[in-house]
Amino acid sequence: MDQFEQTLKIYQKPIFLYCYHMLSNHTEAEDAGQEVFLKAFRHLNKYNTEIPFRAWLYKIAYHQCIDMLRKKKLARYLPFFYKDETQNNHIDDQIEATYFNESISLSMSKLTAEERNLLILRCIEEKSYEEISLILNRKSASLRKKYERAATKFRKSYAQVKEGEMDELAQERSGFKKTIY
Repeated sequence: MDQFEQTLKIYQKPIFLYCYHMLSNHTEAEDAGQEVFLKAFRHLNKYNTEIPFRAWLYKIAYHQCIDMLRKKKLARYLPFFYKDETQNNHIDDQIEATYFNESISLSMSKLTAEERNLLILRCIEEKSYEEISLILNRKSASLRKKYERAATKFRKSYAQVKEGEMDELAQERSGFKKTIY
């Protein structure tokens, strides 16, 4: 097994999971992960050995996800210009709709891409501030402050979403009781 295959074996799952958390879509995460490794392979000669390889890969993944999010944002407006009669319901979309926590997704969507990335790297990927600073080319002290602000913003958003869900549930229950009596 050559070195690239070994690298792929080691980092494929963590990079996929990172991309999945950034993009919230299984298929897009797979595409992004493949693109990350293709870019890494193509630009291996540009790799700076002073930076850990893992951090370099995550940096490529971050930029790939940001590019895909930009394209997704543009694609959101395409239906206004083109009408497509066919609807594709992929199994991945059904799984995500069933198992992905909508409250978290909605709360994360209210964050900027940078804030979302920071929370994902710190909380889900469990990276240290030093590792994150290498990935994002930022000082770890400033990242700590940004993380605190992003976490606070997420908590507030999540509390509002949950409060809205509780209000909806209470309304549904009170409406249900009225129909019984």
